[in-house]
Amino acid sequence: MAGRIQLFKPWFGEAEHEALRQPLETGWVGPGPKVKEFEQRFARYVGVKHAIALNSATSALHLAMVVSEVKDREVLTTPMTFVSTNHTILHAGGRPVFCDVEPGTLNIDPAEVERRITPRTRALMVVHYAGHPCAMDELMAMARRHGLALIEDAAQACGGTYGGRQLGSIGDIGCFSFESKKNLSTGDGGMFTTNNDAVAERVRKLRWMGISRSTWDRFNNGSQARAWEYEVEEVGFKYGMNDLAAALGLVQLEKLERANAMRRQVVARYREALAGVRGIELLDQHPYGQSAHYAMVIKAEQRDALCDFLAARDIESAVHFYPNHLLPIYQPYAVSLPVVEAQWQRILTIPLYPHLAAEAQERVIAGIRDFAAAGSPPV
Repeated sequence: MAGRIQLFKPWFGEAEHEALRQPLETGWVGPGPKVKEFEQRFARYVGVKHAIALNSATSALHLAMVVSEVKDREVLTTPMTFVSTNHTILHAGGRPVFCDVEPGTLNIDPAEVERRITPRTRALMVVHYAGHPCAMDELMAMARRHGLALIEDAAQACGGTYGGRQLGSIGDIGCFSFESKKNLSTGDGGMFTTNNDAVAERVRKLRWMGISRSTWDRFNNGSQARAWEYEVEEVGFKYGMNDLAAALGLVQLEKLERANAMRRQVVARYREALAGVRGIELLDQHPYGQSAHYAMVIKAEQRDALCDFLAARDIESAVHFYPNHLLPIYQPYAVSLPVVEAQWQRILTIPLYPHLAAEAQERVIAGIRDFAAAGSPPV
């Protein structure tokens, strides 16, 4: 009997199991040499001067808001994202200003951004929805023209590109997620990327309570004398990654390009099979970049009924995301966003991961086609 088809599934193998052996055997499982190696290799991969490993993308986004000094200022952002994107604006004392999105990609609309800039605007947060790059040339030009910090929320976009450049390397700051189901998974974790030396130095301190020297550096510098001595110049946080997560990250980074190529193959099959299916619409794919294909999102005229129909066939699906500006916590910042409010009621995420078997892909396709052919049949 065919099993349930999961929506997301990490791609772990023997190499990940083996990678955990060294930190477990040495007994150094906190932030240490594996974290440093992962940071160096990730920085080279993305093409930035600094990559700073953290315990989550939420931590990276929060630190991005702190160092961008958004307190009592406005941050232009999208509601089509996981809530942590916009929670971090509130955590840092900023005010989220929600912008509408492009109907074809569900990425933030540059025209909307331009319209909502005020003298109080300090930063622009862009989210590469489902892994597809935002229109970065327009957004970067706008940010530079108005003196705004541009933060890329690349949580869904590890390995995606824009104009040949890696996402997360284009704005002033990039923030990545290595949560369990992401393209590169460390179980949980994140990365902060930047080319700004001063920002990087500050973030390295802030991730470890504001302490000027890491524990690894203090106890592994050739001398055990006075290892307790350090400075604390600013209130920081406990946001660092540990060596267990970094060990997994090193293996996952090594196979990221192969994993993303496998994702592209699955997406290509879906797009070929679902093109022209009644009641189903596919998101746009622009030639200015390459999506990381974190999620396969379709639009369905009868979204909820299709979700139930697939569930009855043991196929998981979900909605990404509930528009943040409609949530109670964001009511003080609510505005009318016609595109978001129309499109989100149609979107449905269907199963996608690198090792999704061909048979499972065909089951998903058949389920959607059968639903469309029957004209919303009963579950």
